[in-house]
Amino acid sequence: MVYRDFKDLKLSALGMGAMRLPVIGGDDSEIDVETAEQMIDYAMSHGINYYDTAWGYHNGNSETVVGKALGKYPRDQFFLADKFPGYDLSNMDRVEEIFEEQLKKCNVDYFDFYLFHNVCEMNIDAYLDPKYGIHDYLIRQKKAGRIRHLGFSAHGSYDVIKRFLDAYGKDMEFCQLQLNYLDWKFQGGKEKVDLLSGWNIPVWVMEPLRGGRLASLTEKEEKILRELRPQEEIPAWAFRFLQTIPSVTVILSGMSSMEQLQQNIRTFSEDCPLNEEEMSALFAVGEGMVEKKILPCTACHYCVSHCPQGLDIPELLALYNEHSFTEGGFIAPMALSSYPKEKLPSACIGCGSCRDVCPQQIDIPEAMSDFARKLSL
Repeated sequence: MVYRDFKDLKLSALGMGAMRLPVIGGDDSEIDVETAEQMIDYAMSHGINYYDTAWGYHNGNSETVVGKALGKYPRDQFFLADKFPGYDLSNMDRVEEIFEEQLKKCNVDYFDFYLFHNVCEMNIDAYLDPKYGIHDYLIRQKKAGRIRHLGFSAHGSYDVIKRFLDAYGKDMEFCQLQLNYLDWKFQGGKEKVDLLSGWNIPVWVMEPLRGGRLASLTEKEEKILRELRPQEEIPAWAFRFLQTIPSVTVILSGMSSMEQLQQNIRTFSEDCPLNEEEMSALFAVGEGMVEKKILPCTACHYCVSHCPQGLDIPELLALYNEHSFTEGGFIAPMALSSYPKEKLPSACIGCGSCRDVCPQQIDIPEAMSDFARKLSL
């Protein structure tokens, strides 16, 4: 197992995420406890020492199962991460209640790592609002030793992350990002990593395989990569990319079968970063995936000055592209939940003024209409 230094700790570069544990009958709330425990035993015996759970995973059951499985091991043999569930605004005034319950569910006296969960457009104002006292409470728990290291996860935009850092960056020790070779450009991953590097904040990675999309390529895509590394397994390319990014410390993978776990452990038996030629090939594969499904907006903003509704069309198209590529998902609805009604895709009146000045000749009114239909806005 490859390990990374973090302060005075050695963390396994592969962390076990507990959002996609094996389940029974396809019911996400019904964890296959026996198989999950077998997987955690195997992970422990093969060098994984970082485990990540959260309040909402598996309908609230992930913390309990992970806590029980790890409970048989000495407390200093594993690192456990949990999160404050700010993805639900109704939790904002419950930080103490939830934190105490999480410790009980996980059967621990402290968390090695604790995060503000999912900093995004929807909750950034609430996270920064002192009336909820979330930051102050978590800092007190850290001083009391009940949180050893404090950080945050983010699915929000660069600007949202910057706002959070401007407020709390001095207290953040790590940041968990959705990062992979597709989102390096598609979601502005590089810019976000650079922003964090400016604060000397290391990166924890979530969604390294983009929900499994990067584990299963087309025959043409596979051929490009196999010509460069014939023996490399296709999912491993996504991990090798992340091994190439200097500030990446822990790479979380939500593994739902023993086979996936064993394959990932084989990958992390060694560091094999990519060279320049391999990086270029991998980016070409990722860009090819995206180009098939998204509109070619370059964010020139010509459309904005011609929109009688004052819509932020480039940003809406970026969210539309994300939603189209992912074929659903939570990121676009989450971001749009912070928009006033008059700035949503449904506010487009279809006048076509934007289309007339678009250098890429995008049918923007049709895209707005389709976006509104997909999200029922």
